[in-house]
This record gives sequence, C-alpha cells and structure tokens, in this order.
Amino acid sequence: MNKIFSNNYPVIDLYKKSSHKSEIVTQMIYGESFKIIKKTSKWIKIKINEDGYVGYIKNKKFSFYLKPTHKVSVLSANVYKDSNFKKKIKSLTYASKIKVETINSKFARFQNQWIEIKNIKPIVYKNKNIFNDVKIFKNVKYKWGGKTFKGIDCSALVQICLNFNNKFCPRDTSKQVRFFKKNINLSNLKKNDIIYWKGHVAITLSKKKLIHAYGPKKKTVIRKVLETIKIINKTANLKIISLKRV
Repeated sequence: MNKIFSNNYPVIDLYKKSSHKSEIVTQMIYGESFKIIKKTSKWIKIKINEDGYVGYIKNKKFSFYLKPTHKVSVLSANVYKDSNFKKKIKSLTYASKIKVETINSKFARFQNQWIEIKNIKPIVYKNKNIFNDVKIFKNVKYKWGGKTFKGIDCSALVQICLNFNNKFCPRDTSKQVRFFKKNINLSNLKKNDIIYWKGHVAITLSKKKLIHAYGPKKKTVIRKVLETIKIINKTANLKIISLKRV
C-alpha cells in the first residue's frame, strides 16, 4: 500500500465518498501521483502526493510512479497514437506531467504516445511571473472541483498556476488563506495578488482588474476589481476576508 502510482488518464474525478452520487471534491490530472490508502473491487481511497488531498477514485489500472521530465504548457495539448500524428487519442490539460522517452525537432514520445514539443516545457521550467499563464483559462467553464480546460473552479485556478511553477499550493480556499502568509491592504493591491472571500478567490491581473472562475457566470471571467467586490457583496453578502501576496 506504500507504493506510489501515477495517474495515466487525462483526468480522474476524486469523490468525497465511494459513490458516484458523492461530491466531486477535486480532480487528478495526467502525471499527478498518489498513494493508495484502501482498495475495494470498485473504489480506491487515495492521497494525492502533490497536495495531500484524500478521496475516492474509481478502481482502474494505473501506472507505477513515473518521474516526469516535462509538463504541458498550453491550455489543451493533443496526444497522438503514433508518429504519423494523424490519429488524436486524447487531450492533456495545462500542467499535466509526462515522462518523455524520445524527442525530435517537433514531437516527443511518452508511454508509446506522441505530443508536439511546442506544447510542453521541461519539468524544471518556471515562469518569472507565477500567474503568467492564468489568462489562458478565460471563458473556461466553471466546474466545482474542476482542474482542467473542460472546467475549473476558483481555488484550482490559483493552485494550478503554482503547481506548474513547481510550487506547493493547497487545494481549497480555506487552506490557501492560512498557507499564504503575506497580508496586504486593498489600497496596496497590485498584479498577482490574491483576494479571498469565504469560499471564493480571485487573482489580480493589475491593480484594477482580476480573473476568477465564477460560479454565477458559469465560467472564468476577467472583471474590474472594485466592481467584483461590490457584486459579490450584493449577490452573496460576502466581504473580503483576506488579501495575500505570493
């Protein structure tokens, strides 16, 4: 039970309980790793190594841990069955991790699949601006527990950017608020600061604009900071509980 496994599926839903009727609390994307806590014929209770999240996934055939060499650096990257690159078999989301076996001028092979090298970066790569890529998620559907180009929630938007840059970040807003230590005032707000409400979070793109995966709009949106603060206060009766600087 102490062995480490890698998720070799584009995305796996993690449930709160061992039932499809249970809440999806997060997702594992391709290349993320986990340990098995408990196993039955249909379900596996796991702990995700990247953020310590515990939950249930459907019992499938998973790879033993593969140390990644590269990561997906675009919103969605096509994966092909063979080297003629005609038959797409799946798409991997931003920050998915792969172990490249061979590489040429245009493509890389991993686990007998192929991906364009323009869509990946070495695993050690970091953006100078930690939220440099966050705007690629603009208009992506809001999905509670989501972490992919098919759907993402507000706290995952923060986490996925830090994870891409090889930095730890808790999954949920309540834990993120405690994790980030540097507090700021609204008057000192600048690019890449993080605004927290109870159960919600947004990332500033500048002193005046922010981006967040917003449930009421059912997508990830860019809006003015002050306008957003007023709307959330008016519609959800929520005030800012914390402002953080990474």
